[in-house]
Amino acid sequence: MIEYYDISGCYILRPWAMAIWEIMQKFFDAEIKKMDIQNCYFPLFVSPGVLQKEKDHVEGFAPEVAWVTKSGESELEVPIAIRPTSETVMYPYYSKWIRGHRDLPLKLNQWCNVVRWEFSHPTPFIRSREFLWQEGHTAFATKAEADAEGKKSEMEKFAGGLYTTSVEAFVPNTGRGIQGATSHCLGQNFAKMFEINFENEKGEKGMVWQNSWAYSTRTIGVMVMVHGDDRGLVLPPKVASVQVIVIPVPYKDADTQAIFDACSATVASLSEAGIRAKADSRDNYSPGWKYSHWEMKGVPLRIEIGPKDLANSQVRAVRRDNSAKTDIPRDKLVEQVKEMLDNIQQSLFDAAKQKRDACIQTVKTWDEFVEALGQRKMILAPWCDEEEVEIEVKTRTKGEMGACKSLCSPFDQPELLEGTKCFASGKPAKKWTYWGRSY
Repeated sequence: MIEYYDISGCYILRPWAMAIWEIMQKFFDAEIKKMDIQNCYFPLFVSPGVLQKEKDHVEGFAPEVAWVTKSGESELEVPIAIRPTSETVMYPYYSKWIRGHRDLPLKLNQWCNVVRWEFSHPTPFIRSREFLWQEGHTAFATKAEADAEGKKSEMEKFAGGLYTTSVEAFVPNTGRGIQGATSHCLGQNFAKMFEINFENEKGEKGMVWQNSWAYSTRTIGVMVMVHGDDRGLVLPPKVASVQVIVIPVPYKDADTQAIFDACSATVASLSEAGIRAKADSRDNYSPGWKYSHWEMKGVPLRIEIGPKDLANSQVRAVRRDNSAKTDIPRDKLVEQVKEMLDNIQQSLFDAAKQKRDACIQTVKTWDEFVEALGQRKMILAPWCDEEEVEIEVKTRTKGEMGACKSLCSPFDQPELLEGTKCFASGKPAKKWTYWGRSY
């Protein structure tokens, strides 16, 4: 999927990985267009002035910024930053484009790369110095409109934001949480910073309310870790660039050409039905080698066609997720393959959810918390919702595996009985929150 590059933390996305990202991009782009969100593109470079403006206004702002300092052999008079995110790139122009209430809402998205020079131990997909993502930036006349578009703890939310919602994944094998996507209600903080004002219907001056939201190629890494097994990748059919691989299984005394023709016809039938299918007709590899090769690449369904299948007018289908084998009559090929792909998709989701749920442990005391953390659990605990307490939890849990932090607070809150104490401070608890180590 990737190739290591000669600059630490940067990776080459090979076609197999890029195809997955393109499928995700196509799906997501169609969904946001239904919400009247338009695509645009802003430059990669950021002036020091706007970065400084954000630093001056936002407590906790610590961008992991890479800088361009030279042109050829000449030092630049003013260094130029490479975007770590695009609030400071885009919002000066929002203030230019938004004048009155008729200019709202302004809803833009861009697909781009960003650079964050933030760590010494990068991991492919999970923590890379350059990655691809989408970032949406919307502006509304009222907070109610901004809220309607779509929480993390105060400490874990985006610097400068009012509140943050996120999609958090959990990798059972490593016992770590990982953020898949985020949505930030920025409130009016950036509107104040960049003077994004408008005149409302009554002729009064107001400031816009803003949201930003993003997901990145990190989600591919989450998918690999959650679904993969000892034989390699296991790709959900919806994102697999090849959903079905068709492999001829010829014998020396068999009609080899007829087998290859049947493989081509199978691919044609499936492709016509909208299924992403491909035949591996290479003659310099054995069928067994091909089985292992495509299993390692995670193709959801393998179809084998040999002399017996030809004689019985059938194909043999083998699932990647559980290795189950099924003989499919040729006249029911498309119908049954579609059904199997849907079943694989659902089975992978169900298995991942079952593993995730088995890792969740509810605790009420610090001792229970420490024990669950040692067992690599995702911990649901009552919390007083105070930043100082979260800092203390991080400090007390530092060790070889890294510190624990709040992952997110679920929308569906369990009942919080009166008198429930915070697991860490003993103060009255305000809500239930998930805790764990994270990437």
